[in-house]
Amino acid sequence: MSTPATLEASEIQYIQYQSAKETTYLPAIRQMISKDLSEPYSIYVYRYFLYQWGELCFMALDAEDTLIGVVISKLEPHRGGPMRGYIAMLAVKEEYRGKGIATRLVRMAIDTMIEKDADEIALETEVTNTAAMKLYERLGFLRSKRLHRYYLNGNTAFRFLLYVKEGVATATMGYDDTYEDDDQQPFPVAYTGVS
Repeated sequence: MSTPATLEASEIQYIQYQSAKETTYLPAIRQMISKDLSEPYSIYVYRYFLYQWGELCFMALDAEDTLIGVVISKLEPHRGGPMRGYIAMLAVKEEYRGKGIATRLVRMAIDTMIEKDADEIALETEVTNTAAMKLYERLGFLRSKRLHRYYLNGNTAFRFLLYVKEGVATATMGYDDTYEDDDQQPFPVAYTGVS
Protein backbone atom coordinates (compact mmCIF):
# COMPACT_ATOMS: atom_id res chain seq x y z
CA MET A 1 0.00 0.00 0.00
CA SER A 2 1.42 3.37 -1.07
CA THR A 3 1.36 6.51 0.98
CA PRO A 4 1.07 9.92 -0.69
CA ALA A 5 4.83 10.36 -0.29
CA THR A 6 5.66 7.04 -1.97
CA LEU A 7 2.91 6.97 -4.60
CA GLU A 8 4.37 6.35 -8.05
CA ALA A 9 2.89 7.95 -11.16
CA SER A 10 2.10 4.46 -12.52
CA GLU A 11 -0.12 3.82 -9.47
CA ILE A 12 -2.42 6.75 -10.27
CA GLN A 13 -5.44 5.88 -12.35
CA TYR A 14 -7.08 8.64 -14.42
CA ILE A 15 -10.68 8.07 -15.39
CA GLN A 16 -13.53 9.96 -16.97
CA TYR A 17 -16.55 10.59 -14.74
CA GLN A 18 -19.43 8.16 -15.28
CA SER A 19 -22.93 9.00 -14.06
CA ALA A 20 -23.45 5.32 -13.20
CA LYS A 21 -20.91 5.80 -10.40
CA GLU A 22 -22.43 9.02 -9.01
CA THR A 23 -23.13 7.49 -5.60
CA THR A 24 -19.49 6.40 -5.34
CA TYR A 25 -17.75 9.54 -6.56
CA LEU A 26 -20.02 12.57 -6.14
CA PRO A 27 -19.75 12.68 -2.31
CA ALA A 28 -15.95 12.42 -2.55
CA ILE A 29 -15.84 15.12 -5.26
CA ARG A 30 -17.98 17.46 -3.16
CA GLN A 31 -15.89 16.87 -0.05
CA MET A 32 -12.60 17.49 -1.83
CA ILE A 33 -13.76 20.62 -3.65
CA SER A 34 -15.44 22.14 -0.61
CA LYS A 35 -12.21 21.64 1.35
CA ASP A 36 -9.96 23.19 -1.34
CA LEU A 37 -12.04 25.87 -3.05
CA SER A 38 -13.45 29.01 -1.47
CA GLU A 39 -16.90 28.82 -3.09
CA PRO A 40 -19.66 26.86 -1.31
CA TYR A 41 -21.22 24.87 -4.15
CA SER A 42 -24.60 23.18 -3.70
CA ILE A 43 -25.34 19.69 -5.00
CA TYR A 44 -27.20 21.32 -7.87
CA VAL A 45 -24.06 23.03 -9.17
CA TYR A 46 -22.24 19.70 -9.33
CA ARG A 47 -25.18 18.04 -11.04
CA TYR A 48 -25.45 20.93 -13.53
CA PHE A 49 -21.91 20.20 -14.73
CA LEU A 50 -21.82 16.43 -14.30
CA TYR A 51 -25.19 15.64 -15.88
CA GLN A 52 -24.57 17.78 -18.97
CA TRP A 53 -20.80 17.52 -19.38
CA GLY A 54 -19.75 14.42 -17.45
CA GLU A 55 -17.39 13.53 -20.32
CA LEU A 56 -15.42 16.70 -19.46
CA CYS A 57 -14.90 15.64 -15.85
CA PHE A 58 -11.81 13.60 -15.03
CA MET A 59 -10.72 12.03 -11.78
CA ALA A 60 -7.43 10.76 -10.38
CA LEU A 61 -7.60 7.71 -8.12
CA ASP A 62 -4.90 6.15 -5.99
CA ALA A 63 -4.12 2.41 -5.91
CA GLU A 64 -7.10 1.82 -3.57
CA ASP A 65 -9.50 3.69 -5.92
CA THR A 66 -9.72 6.64 -3.53
CA LEU A 67 -10.33 9.99 -5.20
CA ILE A 68 -7.21 12.18 -5.00
CA GLY A 69 -7.94 14.74 -7.74
CA VAL A 70 -10.73 16.01 -9.97
CA VAL A 71 -11.38 18.53 -12.73
CA ILE A 72 -14.93 19.56 -13.72
CA SER A 73 -15.53 21.42 -16.99
CA LYS A 74 -18.14 22.33 -19.57
CA LEU A 75 -18.27 23.33 -23.25
CA GLU A 76 -20.90 25.48 -24.94
CA PRO A 77 -21.22 28.48 -27.29
CA HIS A 78 -20.15 31.71 -25.60
CA ARG A 79 -22.57 34.58 -26.22
CA GLY A 80 -23.49 33.22 -29.64
CA GLY A 81 -19.86 33.18 -30.70
CA PRO A 82 -17.00 30.76 -30.21
CA MET A 83 -17.31 27.36 -28.54
CA ARG A 84 -15.92 28.06 -25.10
CA GLY A 85 -14.68 25.42 -22.76
CA TYR A 86 -14.76 26.31 -19.11
CA ILE A 87 -12.77 24.73 -16.30
CA ALA A 88 -15.10 25.21 -13.36
CA MET A 89 -13.34 23.29 -10.60
CA LEU A 90 -9.95 21.69 -10.05
CA ALA A 91 -8.81 20.12 -6.81
CA VAL A 92 -6.08 17.71 -5.72
CA LYS A 93 -5.75 16.45 -2.17
CA GLU A 94 -3.02 18.43 -0.47
CA GLU A 95 -0.83 15.45 0.34
CA TYR A 96 -0.75 14.45 -3.37
CA ARG A 97 0.19 17.84 -4.78
CA GLY A 98 3.44 18.33 -6.66
CA LYS A 99 3.14 15.03 -8.52
CA GLY A 100 1.72 16.43 -11.79
CA ILE A 101 -1.83 15.26 -11.06
CA ALA A 102 -3.48 18.66 -11.62
CA THR A 103 -1.53 19.16 -14.85
CA ARG A 104 -2.60 15.78 -16.18
CA LEU A 105 -6.26 16.34 -15.23
CA VAL A 106 -6.35 19.78 -16.88
CA ARG A 107 -4.65 18.45 -20.02
CA MET A 108 -7.21 15.65 -20.25
CA ALA A 109 -10.03 18.19 -20.02
CA ILE A 110 -8.36 20.50 -22.58
CA ASP A 111 -7.71 17.67 -25.02
CA THR A 112 -11.31 16.45 -24.77
CA MET A 113 -12.66 19.99 -25.29
CA ILE A 114 -10.43 20.35 -28.37
CA GLU A 115 -11.74 17.03 -29.73
CA LYS A 116 -15.24 18.45 -29.25
CA ASP A 117 -14.32 21.55 -31.29
CA ALA A 118 -13.59 24.12 -28.58
CA ASP A 119 -12.32 27.47 -29.86
CA GLU A 120 -11.14 28.73 -26.47
CA ILE A 121 -11.08 27.68 -22.84
CA ALA A 122 -11.68 29.96 -19.85
CA LEU A 123 -11.37 29.72 -16.09
CA GLU A 124 -11.03 31.89 -13.01
CA THR A 125 -8.71 31.51 -10.06
CA GLU A 126 -8.04 33.60 -6.97
CA VAL A 127 -5.18 36.08 -7.33
CA THR A 128 -3.62 34.55 -4.21
CA ASN A 129 -3.52 31.03 -5.72
CA THR A 130 -0.05 31.29 -7.24
CA ALA A 131 0.32 27.53 -7.74
CA ALA A 132 -2.82 27.42 -9.89
CA MET A 133 -1.79 30.51 -11.85
CA LYS A 134 1.62 28.98 -12.59
CA LEU A 135 -0.03 25.73 -13.69
CA TYR A 136 -2.39 27.47 -16.10
CA GLU A 137 0.32 29.75 -17.49
CA ARG A 138 2.57 26.71 -18.09
CA LEU A 139 -0.27 25.23 -20.13
CA GLY A 140 -0.54 28.37 -22.29
CA PHE A 141 -3.39 30.24 -20.59
CA LEU A 142 -3.19 34.02 -20.55
CA ARG A 143 -4.53 36.36 -17.89
CA SER A 144 -7.32 38.25 -19.59
CA LYS A 145 -9.08 40.14 -16.83
CA ARG A 146 -8.88 40.97 -13.14
CA LEU A 147 -12.25 40.43 -11.45
CA HIS A 148 -12.43 42.46 -8.24
CA ARG A 149 -14.27 40.81 -5.32
CA TYR A 150 -15.33 37.99 -7.67
CA TYR A 151 -15.74 35.29 -5.05
CA LEU A 152 -18.30 35.19 -2.25
CA ASN A 153 -15.47 35.48 0.28
CA GLY A 154 -14.60 38.87 -1.26
CA ASN A 155 -11.41 37.68 -2.93
CA THR A 156 -10.36 38.92 -6.34
CA ALA A 157 -9.82 36.57 -9.28
CA PHE A 158 -8.01 36.51 -12.59
CA ARG A 159 -9.84 35.20 -15.63
CA PHE A 160 -7.55 33.09 -17.79
CA LEU A 161 -8.11 32.24 -21.46
CA LEU A 162 -6.52 29.63 -23.69
CA TYR A 163 -7.06 30.13 -27.40
CA VAL A 164 -6.99 26.75 -29.11
CA LYS A 165 -7.79 27.75 -32.68
CA GLU A 166 -6.02 30.22 -34.89
CA GLY A 167 -7.83 33.53 -35.21
CA VAL A 168 -10.18 33.04 -32.24
CA ALA A 169 -8.40 35.60 -30.09
CA THR A 170 -8.51 38.25 -32.77
CA ALA A 171 -12.12 37.46 -33.69
CA THR A 172 -13.39 37.52 -30.11
CA MET A 173 -11.31 40.50 -28.99
CA GLY A 174 -11.91 42.68 -32.06
CA TYR A 175 -8.33 42.67 -33.32
CA ASP A 176 -7.39 42.68 -36.98
CA ASP A 177 -5.83 39.52 -38.35
CA THR A 178 -3.02 41.43 -40.07
CA TYR A 179 0.03 39.69 -38.69
CA GLU A 180 2.28 38.22 -41.33
CA ASP A 181 3.93 35.59 -39.15
CA ASP A 182 3.02 33.81 -35.95
CA ASP A 183 5.84 35.46 -33.97
CA GLN A 184 3.99 38.77 -34.18
CA GLN A 185 0.61 37.41 -33.05
CA PRO A 186 -0.58 39.13 -29.84
CA PHE A 187 -1.92 35.80 -28.53
CA PRO A 188 -0.94 32.15 -28.92
CA VAL A 189 -2.48 30.74 -32.07
CA ALA A 190 -3.13 27.25 -30.74
CA TYR A 191 -2.72 25.04 -27.70
CA THR A 192 0.31 22.79 -28.11
CA GLY A 193 0.14 20.81 -24.88
CA VAL A 194 3.66 21.89 -23.95
CA SER A 195 4.44 22.32 -20.28
